Amino acid sequence: MRSHPSEQALLVVRALKRYVNNFIEQGETPIIFYKPLKREVPKQKVAGHGYKIPGHPGLETLARNIQTCSKCSLAGTRKKVVFGEGDPEASLVFVGEAPGADEDREGKPFVGAAGKLLTRIIESIGLKREQVYICNILKCRPPGNRNPKPEEIAACQPYLIKQLEMLRPRLICALGSFAAQTLLDSKEPIGRLRGKIYTYHAIPLVPTFHPAALLYHPQNKRPVWEDMKKIAGILELKQISPKA
Repeated sequence: MRSHPSEQALLVVRALKRYVNNFIEQGETPIIFYKPLKREVPKQKVAGHGYKIPGHPGLETLARNIQTCSKCSLAGTRKKVVFGEGDPEASLVFVGEAPGADEDREGKPFVGAAGKLLTRIIESIGLKREQVYICNILKCRPPGNRNPKPEEIAACQPYLIKQLEMLRPRLICALGSFAAQTLLDSKEPIGRLRGKIYTYHAIPLVPTFHPAALLYHPQNKRPVWEDMKKIAGILELKQISPKA
């Protein structure tokens, strides 16, 4: 006797629950790879924080709300809030540390020398900058480009969490120690964290050196290239070549 479609669906759900629970009982995080459906909708460029997609206003609303944020002292020293930029339906999201002077002036992430290097890194795995999404742990520039303070990260982290929930990428690349440590809740330096694949809320995460660090330590370009090859493998990108 053939079972009803609703009964078949229930059996699938139960099997999936058993699969996930089996991983949890072993102290592991199950990774479920999926490829989001691409909606064919017109995109309109919005200066400062990416693209506006009809029917997907959440990211734009969050960006507008952050413009008046005063949760930490950086609100008194910033010129512009740097929310993020790129394709909200991108499979790959890069998360950096914080805006610098150029980013603070233009309101866009990674527009200085480190940004140009990041663009070449993105192109090395066969993608264009506009095909990915780029944001930072902090949305405002720390004075003098100093390191982010723990209280600043704590104040800004809820915005990043919400941002990533809305983006729902297939993979996250954490650029530098502060991004990797924040997303992985770790105190390990980037030199120890990189080279492996982690998960952030069941999303594969690959940490690597920050492009700004490569400007002063070009010997780390080879490890970054190795990390990019991992990313290309996960995303099944075929045309890759070192350009950084």
